[in-house]
Amino acid sequence: MSLSNTSAVASKDAPVTRISAWTWVRTQLFSSPLNGLLTILSVWLLLLAVPALVDWAFLKSSVHATTAQECRAAGGACWAFIVEKHRLILFGLYPYDEQWRPLLATGILLGVIILSGVRRFWNLSLVVLWTVALIAVAVLMWGGVFGLTYVENSLWGGLPLTLILSTFGIAFAFPIGVLLALGRRSKMPAIKALCVVYIELIRGVPLISLLFMSAVMLPLFLPEGVTVDKLLRAQIAIVIFAAAYIAETVRGGLQAIPKGQYEGGESLGLSYWQQMRLIVLPQALKIVIPPLVGIFIAMFKDTSLVVIIGIFDLTQAAKAALTDGAWRGFGIEVYVFISLIYFAFCFSMSKYSQSLEKRLATGHKR
Repeated sequence: MSLSNTSAVASKDAPVTRISAWTWVRTQLFSSPLNGLLTILSVWLLLLAVPALVDWAFLKSSVHATTAQECRAAGGACWAFIVEKHRLILFGLYPYDEQWRPLLATGILLGVIILSGVRRFWNLSLVVLWTVALIAVAVLMWGGVFGLTYVENSLWGGLPLTLILSTFGIAFAFPIGVLLALGRRSKMPAIKALCVVYIELIRGVPLISLLFMSAVMLPLFLPEGVTVDKLLRAQIAIVIFAAAYIAETVRGGLQAIPKGQYEGGESLGLSYWQQMRLIVLPQALKIVIPPLVGIFIAMFKDTSLVVIIGIFDLTQAAKAALTDGAWRGFGIEVYVFISLIYFAFCFSMSKYSQSLEKRLATGHKR
């Protein structure tokens, strides 16, 4: 057989094995007595839960009721409560007539975040875009210029505040975490010791402790007459906390890079920072995409902890909506609503990370 014929035979795809539906069910769901029992129990629980859930959430739900009594009479979910209180839940205490401003600011933030995921914008234009977007968000939220009414950030709340805390938290914590990871692997003892102490100290305490420290104890260490805004203190605590976890994740990626990559950079005459920027960090960050995204998702959800220091995030705004005496007793509906919001953002981040991994997984391609 000639070489060309051998190549043609070798390039053929393996035959596709087809199995029947019954074979799949038998091998996957009833492969052992224990698996069969668990399958039966799962189906039984689904048959109990799904019809009842559909009945409550859709068939008997009420969307257009005008009073709580009408909702209760329907016997299902009272989505009319969400319709009635959605502006309070989404925008908190922001002045009612000005709520178009946080809505527009939220749209700008989401737009920039989506554009940041497009590789075509991974250049200097992205920095310019983020700068313009953040200035626009600040102008919209604070006001005081261009004829906009000034609104103190103590009145900010709901979804825009959650997005601001998480977006700024990720934007500032990521570069700090990378620098800490590099510092922990540094050959300079003083820098390495400082980074190790910082990382281990911050990772050893819960975020709630840092938030309490920033809200209660930080003002005690400031000079008399000097104050730091409560929202800024909470943002700093989130950045400090997230940076420590990002540092350890990035350090793991750096340790996975073979020593030959560093030696190759040195043989080319590259400086330390050129090696990190051009050779080492791109490979290390590609390796740790899944855990990094996990940290980002956790950070987005952990912004709800600012409720303990009185900041009106999405969770606190939902709790405030439940205090209306005319609409008491619909906590399930409001928490399902905000859970869906959190799920939408977290699921989107997860799916994007999976697609990014596939696009960057070129190490074993021929």
